[in-house]
Amino acid sequence: MKHVKKLCALALPIALYSCNSKSPDQGNENERPNIIYIMCDDHSYQTISAYGSQLSKLAPTPNIDRLADEGILFQKAFVENSLSTPSRACLMTGLYSHQNGQRQLAEGIDTSKVFFTELLQDAGYQTGVVGKWHMSCEPKGFDFYHILDDQGQYYNPTFKGPDTNGEYIREEGYATSLTTKHALRFLDERNKDKPFCLLIHHKAPHRNWMPEEKYLGLYEDIEFPMPENFWDDYEGKCSASATQKMSIGKDMELVQDLKVEELGAAAATPYDKISYRSLKGELDRMTPEEREAWDKFYKPRNAKFLDAKLEGQELIKWKYQNYIKDYLRCIKSIDDAVGEVLNYLDKNNLKENTIVVYTSDQGFYMGEHGWFDKRFMYEESFRTPLIMRYPKAIKAGTKSEALVQNIDYAPTFLSLAGIEKPEEMSGNSLEAVFDGEKPADWRNSLYYHYYDYPAFHLVRKHDGVRTERYKLIHFYGQGGMKGATTHYQTTPGTREYRVLHMLNDAGYITDAPDINCNELYDLQNDPQEMNNLYGKDGYEDITKELQTLLDNYRKNLNVPQDEY
Repeated sequence: MKHVKKLCALALPIALYSCNSKSPDQGNENERPNIIYIMCDDHSYQTISAYGSQLSKLAPTPNIDRLADEGILFQKAFVENSLSTPSRACLMTGLYSHQNGQRQLAEGIDTSKVFFTELLQDAGYQTGVVGKWHMSCEPKGFDFYHILDDQGQYYNPTFKGPDTNGEYIREEGYATSLTTKHALRFLDERNKDKPFCLLIHHKAPHRNWMPEEKYLGLYEDIEFPMPENFWDDYEGKCSASATQKMSIGKDMELVQDLKVEELGAAAATPYDKISYRSLKGELDRMTPEEREAWDKFYKPRNAKFLDAKLEGQELIKWKYQNYIKDYLRCIKSIDDAVGEVLNYLDKNNLKENTIVVYTSDQGFYMGEHGWFDKRFMYEESFRTPLIMRYPKAIKAGTKSEALVQNIDYAPTFLSLAGIEKPEEMSGNSLEAVFDGEKPADWRNSLYYHYYDYPAFHLVRKHDGVRTERYKLIHFYGQGGMKGATTHYQTTPGTREYRVLHMLNDAGYITDAPDINCNELYDLQNDPQEMNNLYGKDGYEDITKELQTLLDNYRKNLNVPQDEY
């Protein structure tokens, strides 16, 4: 039956939805809540003003904050694997990475696993996804999809869907605005006698942080504060913190990331040339009017920067400020888009019976430890923003301290729809914590596992556990190209293999020692994770307790032994 539904979804326009006939025992469809799930790529909780950071106070997000004011803000929401595609696989399956197969960035998803949207379809829901899909499989369990090509482009991107005959077609406009337009199209053209589930997946604010034309000069006169631990020297930590390639000072690229296009022609190394081609490809997508606005802002800024001949800490500070500003300009467009969706729900009398979720596929570093990007189990990338509004079940202004994880989203949506989750799903419904309290049987720890090495940013493989107060991280594996041990990395013809060898041929992957190293943090007394307590006197008992907890997770979850 599911195969029949999939063929129908590909063949029919959005307004028909004839694939999902209503079962006689389903009752009144309108009694079940609608679901809107909004997920950005790399949106840090530090840049949502509802979370109260100094950074976000200078660049507020009033529409996202509105969701928090009218719903629940999760203070301790985390991911299972801080990387885009694995995180998306956790969302769709409610399973850990090693259970759903998606351990690394490209190949891996086990499409025999049930996507929660398939179960919603079977129960009579209309389902749609717009924007960034970014998984190596076709959308499964959707009546309608209109998705970006791979990572997508910021300006005039290409989308595909049943209405494009599966071909990627260029569309004029900015990715955030276009994704929102297609979301509203789904809402307009749906069968209004049935409940719906719509996933709105934005590209922004993914690297390389290209702002919308109208926001190019926003925040230009603001100096944003640097994190207290920006100048972390990684003393006492495992070597993984020092051998990464996600440092703002060393690894953030003046051409690709900071848009100093004038330096591109002088690209020195093979990797510099790759970086320049990346920026040039994005700029070449622009219309003449968009390019004129872009040059009007960046060329004078770049000329001033080049004349200053900055070095040392002054150069790093310049990179930080301009990174943060471009990132926050992208967030401004996201906040606008959230406002459009909320206004639509208000105008169409959908607010009361629709649960709206705002989150990111993981967190992101805004200069903490001197970094950008994600991947590590340290708080800024392990933790993700999570806000939900559902007036029927969530009191306005609620805050939750419960430990929650992205494997919980699928079970939550199924439970809200009155569907029993499959036994194999690892996550739990978040309904139990909607009142802001933690039930006695709620989890008191989380398991994390990152596998994607050697790859972009060269973050070493590691797993670990986090409790309410403590965190234990275990880094492991061979260094350099020897660390490429997975099937996809070692099989010619796969995308993982091609990317790995492209990076290696460009000199990006460097030799590194094998690693078998641990870190322990007291998050209550050291929330910035600067003081590694592993092996220090007085911490023997808590170390043993966390190690036992970690061993139990590995055993009970059947994590393959060669993975740690």
